[in-house]
Amino acid sequence: MARKRQGGGSQPPAPSVSSSLESDRASLERSFSSSSSPRPSFRQSTPRPSSRQPSFSAVPSSSAPSYVPPASSASPAPARPSSAPPRTGGTSGQRDHKGRWRGMDADRDMSDDQQDITRGRDMVDSLFQGFGAGVGGTHNAVLSSTEYLSTAMRTLGNIEDGFYIAPAFLDKLSIHIAKNFLDLPKIKVPLILGIWGGKGQGKTFQCNLAYKKLGIAPIVMSAGELESGNAGEPAKLIRQRYREASDIIKKGKMSSLFINDLDAGAGRMGDATQYTVNNQMVNATLMNIADNPTNVQLPGVYKNEEIPRVPIVCTGNDFSTLYAPLIRDGRMEKYYWNPTREDRIGVCMGIFQNDNVSRADVETLVDAFPGQSIDFFGALRARVYDDKVREWIGGIGVENMGKRLVNSKEGKVEFDKPSMPLSTLMHYGNLLVEEQENVKRVQLADEYMSGAALAGASGSSLPEGYRAR
Repeated sequence: MARKRQGGGSQPPAPSVSSSLESDRASLERSFSSSSSPRPSFRQSTPRPSSRQPSFSAVPSSSAPSYVPPASSASPAPARPSSAPPRTGGTSGQRDHKGRWRGMDADRDMSDDQQDITRGRDMVDSLFQGFGAGVGGTHNAVLSSTEYLSTAMRTLGNIEDGFYIAPAFLDKLSIHIAKNFLDLPKIKVPLILGIWGGKGQGKTFQCNLAYKKLGIAPIVMSAGELESGNAGEPAKLIRQRYREASDIIKKGKMSSLFINDLDAGAGRMGDATQYTVNNQMVNATLMNIADNPTNVQLPGVYKNEEIPRVPIVCTGNDFSTLYAPLIRDGRMEKYYWNPTREDRIGVCMGIFQNDNVSRADVETLVDAFPGQSIDFFGALRARVYDDKVREWIGGIGVENMGKRLVNSKEGKVEFDKPSMPLSTLMHYGNLLVEEQENVKRVQLADEYMSGAALAGASGSSLPEGYRAR
């Protein structure tokens, strides 16, 4: 028998292995719950086979679970499923990228800072939208759309195909634009191309066709914008339009500044034309831009900022009316446009391309009116519709014409294409020539300015038939 301890008390039992395992388990659970790493599992259906696994033979298998110590403090990352394909690198050009930021790519950047600011409204937290209607928010455009959006850029998308472009004209314009975009060593390329010639010879339309073929959206100015009631306003406008075209080039698209009828807005038409300060400043501004094409600043801005060079193309009838230093060879390259017979026939073929007029008839028509400009044949085609319009007015009545033409519920008035044989074209062509001769022959201004032209036997009110008698 075992000896009893003095004092009458019995010896406390030794701590069991199961209680120590439970305390270790609780401490491990507390440590893993406080850390961010995932907690390992203590209950495994199949124990890990290991030769070093301790054996607790003194503890029954039903009283305590088998304990497997973790291999490391951090659990390994789960393996990627075999069904998912591995992610490979690549650029956006290797896939069909049509996201909402497609317009920001370099090849088609048509972004607009002021409009992009407005589009961002309601896409961020309301804290930045301002109070009430967002008056003081960060997504209000600095300028309104009518002030900022350009009305001078022409896309030329309304011009149909099939019109004739003179090869010499296209050659001159394309070489001038290419030379201004190329970096030619130690060569001073004129910035301005001045295309001048007779009235109605198609200078502007040929420029539009060439711009469309070259894929250029020009910034357009007219002669009426070169004069203003405010001194210095036209010169400022030229700088703004030039910088606007430069911004388009900076975004990755070709552009050009196109000025129509430069001599009519900045030239001196004899002594009767008043030479204003705006005429002087327009000439001086174009001279300055031609000398410094990459440093064009707005009035009052003196920041030395280099901008892309913009080729300038201008048209006119007589460049001798311009300031002589402006049209010198180093600043302006001049090109006299006088279409040849082949050019006139090619343009007329484009005018009558939808009217089934043969080339032989077009050649006969051009040779019959050699002294007429190209727009004469466009006016001739418009006169052929007179019979159709006269017939339509007779059908509905003159009193009902306004109701049918303006805000009519029946839609647009459509006509069948009239027949255009050579005899009809020659008839209307002769009528146009007669009207031109009347303007040159009568000239009532000379009679009225020279003295009092009263009615009588030789007065200007005498009908043509009585004069012949």
